Amino acid sequence: MILRRRPLLAGMLAAPLVARAQSFPTRPILLIVSGPAGGTTDYTARLIAPPLSEKLGVPVTVDNRPGGNGTLAVMPVVRARPDGHTLMLAYCASLTGRPALESNLGYDPRKDLAPIALLIEAPQVMMVHPSIPANTLAEFIDYAKQHPGRLNYASSGSGSMQHLGTELLKNRTGIDMVHVPYRGTGETMNDVLAGRIQFYMTTPPPALPFVREGKLKALAMASTERHPAMPEVPTVAEAGLQDFSAEAWFSLMGTAGTPAPIVERLTRECRDILQQEAVKQRALLAGAFVRYEDPQTLASRIDREIVGWTNLVRAQGLTIE
Repeated sequence: MILRRRPLLAGMLAAPLVARAQSFPTRPILLIVSGPAGGTTDYTARLIAPPLSEKLGVPVTVDNRPGGNGTLAVMPVVRARPDGHTLMLAYCASLTGRPALESNLGYDPRKDLAPIALLIEAPQVMMVHPSIPANTLAEFIDYAKQHPGRLNYASSGSGSMQHLGTELLKNRTGIDMVHVPYRGTGETMNDVLAGRIQFYMTTPPPALPFVREGKLKALAMASTERHPAMPEVPTVAEAGLQDFSAEAWFSLMGTAGTPAPIVERLTRECRDILQQEAVKQRALLAGAFVRYEDPQTLASRIDREIVGWTNLVRAQGLTIE
């Protein structure tokens, strides 16, 4: 009798889960954003939310919770019911950069979150203040080597792609610069334009007007392809630095344990949305490229980057600042 009851009990427990998955969604969806309004993470959320709402037939509400390179937005998703109604628009730093830098985050993105889809990638442009006598990446590297520890570089915080990307540049070239973390792009750009920060990498939109006006010099794109908004700027490979990439990326994540049918539904809708030409063009306006990946491929990306950034953190002796 006991042997007969066990599968029956398992079926009874699974039935509500299956029913919820089949009727998803049953209420509005909360999309938590790991960044402030106006940033690329927020832009990505507002790019995907309206068409996702239309496809699902329920409101998708964007809720900005910036701080800690995205870590403050993670915990509400980790603690949510795994039913697909609480999602996160995640900046890669909260999934790979910060975990590589800090072991006591309170969450493990590989265990506590469910990958749904990669949405976009945003290449970063390497820039210097005009006072730096360098017009190419090679010239800047030579100049930095002649002035070890005397140049400052900015980032949006410890574990951000700006931070780790520049540390990767330091590691690969042997240059020495001082890290100055900031809270927002506006404050950072003010100090970059004033010359208090000599080197900075960020996505093209906030930098483009200043490069056009000659207030900043763009040296290279930290990506594998040139950007259409700045076609004259070479990639790092074209500038002489091979096998280097520091692209920021943004993905949709759910709570670990979300039923497979719900994840599959969300993934399918995201894939269809990203195929829309209007969405691709809007992404380009934000300096980004549509880059769809399914949950399995995204999970592999997260694993691979955590390992890579962890190795860099150890090699550079990095700590939280």
